[in-house]
Amino acid sequence: MAAPVVDAKYLKEIETARRDLRAFIYNKKCAPIMLRLAFHDAGTYDAKTKTGGPNGSIRNEEEYNRDANSGLKIAIDFCETVKVKHPKISYADLYQLAGVVAVEVTGGPTIDFVPGRKDIMVSPEEGRLPDAKQGASHLREIFYRMGLSDKDIVALSGGHTLGGAHKDRSCFQGAWTNEPWKFDNSYFVELLKEAKVPLKEDELLKLPTDRALVDDPKFRYYVERYAKDEEAFFTDYAASHKKLSELGFTPTCSVSNRATKNNILVQSAVAVAVATAVMILSYFYEVHQRVE
Repeated sequence: MAAPVVDAKYLKEIETARRDLRAFIYNKKCAPIMLRLAFHDAGTYDAKTKTGGPNGSIRNEEEYNRDANSGLKIAIDFCETVKVKHPKISYADLYQLAGVVAVEVTGGPTIDFVPGRKDIMVSPEEGRLPDAKQGASHLREIFYRMGLSDKDIVALSGGHTLGGAHKDRSCFQGAWTNEPWKFDNSYFVELLKEAKVPLKEDELLKLPTDRALVDDPKFRYYVERYAKDEEAFFTDYAASHKKLSELGFTPTCSVSNRATKNNILVQSAVAVAVATAVMILSYFYEVHQRVE
């Protein structure tokens, strides 16, 4: 399938879809699974063979039925409700846009999104995604294959601040943080806190890949940095997320479209700020109601 033509009309359609996704994700409280969908579609990239990556192939039954993608059919169906309204947008763009919006509406950083990804119907071989039961060497093998770094590994792991593990999907159960619907640096704070004591069944972090981030000295450097400085985490996360979402993708936006794109980004930033403010006010309202 040919890549979409990224002109002013397509950019405007992307912005409309962004607004629809923002409302949908906020109302459904489905940010964690939408972010996971974006990561798993992009995370199959192989830098040597230039195969896999954010190309929408995860919508293939063969791929979404794999163990590593357990439960993601829910997110695929969620995205389909937006795709029906915006048929010109590629699935590859839609899934990555959903991941970007999921981070933004939960209070995370604004992530630069450049559209134009091509849909591909051929799924890569199984086994390219991280296995939660393994450790640091496995994480490096998986992410280095994509062309990503240690800093990218730790920053992207910070996405675990949203949601948690589900036993029917990963053999683990529980939220990673105390506020699983808020994107912040608490994942790293909790990671360091729990690293001081042996893990118990009722503790938050249960994945060996999480524990590897504090056991490995090079990973731990970034864990400690992000636990102390949320702004540094947000900056690095936004850069790493953008890198992951563009693996194997060469943007085709022309110079003539830059003004339109910049205008859309400004509008988006304003809308995100408003949505975040509404979310925060809603949170405090609920707390106030409980107190009363």
